[in-house]
Amino acid sequence: MVPLHNVYITLTTQNMGFSLFILIVTIATSVASPIHLLMPHSGSAGLKHPDLNCLSWRLAVETDNLKGWSHIPESCVDYVGHYMLGKQYREDCDLVAAEAYEYAKGLNLTGDGKDVWVFDIDETTLSNIPYYARDDVAFGFIPYNSTKFNQWVAEATAPAIPGSLKLYEQLIELGFKVVFLTGSREYLTEPRSRNLKAVGYTQWEKLILKGDNYRGNAVEYKSGKRKELEEAGYRIRGNMGDQWSDLIGTNTGDRTFKVPDPMYYIG
Repeated sequence: MVPLHNVYITLTTQNMGFSLFILIVTIATSVASPIHLLMPHSGSAGLKHPDLNCLSWRLAVETDNLKGWSHIPESCVDYVGHYMLGKQYREDCDLVAAEAYEYAKGLNLTGDGKDVWVFDIDETTLSNIPYYARDDVAFGFIPYNSTKFNQWVAEATAPAIPGSLKLYEQLIELGFKVVFLTGSREYLTEPRSRNLKAVGYTQWEKLILKGDNYRGNAVEYKSGKRKELEEAGYRIRGNMGDQWSDLIGTNTGDRTFKVPDPMYYIG
């Protein structure tokens, strides 16, 4: 047995011939191979972000490891913009919706009209990308302005998120009742309803908006409304939102599904 380039081989001859049988016995481990860490320094479209890894930042946002932030980092504006406008965001949403459908179609519904699926609206069923792509919003770099955003909501022109609309249609076909639970104020009920219907969300069991004078946080508000649903006899079989505040707290339902949103944080 002789070593050759850190690989030990065994040489044998057979019947005085010249044929060689080479058997790889083992690979020498005396020289450690370096482990190359994954260190991406570019975001979508190859844009460089030397001071901040925007992919890691977005992962921290989506996993709720980064809390209480008020706006996206300036160096990540282009990264977030390319993500939200590109096919990766669409594919990420589609994957969540597809997994939700796989779960939903395996459930045994009672048929009494009390099996419900709770949807958030903003960045869950309707997309506000046309608003967030504006120069005066910059995909969430410029801090949230409720007056400007609510003016946009009142226009009732937000497009549907395709994966969520498809899931909605599948859930209706399976026999679920749909509840839309949004943080929008009640004075926006008419444009919210009109917008949903215009893009294909044509029926629902309940459309729940926040009272105009409500002062609690998002977790308290949504937990309270889900509790009211369950106290009324509804069973929350699924719950989907873009914010962790849509999915935590009490009465969260049998299973939750989060769609991506790196543009803003609601605690």
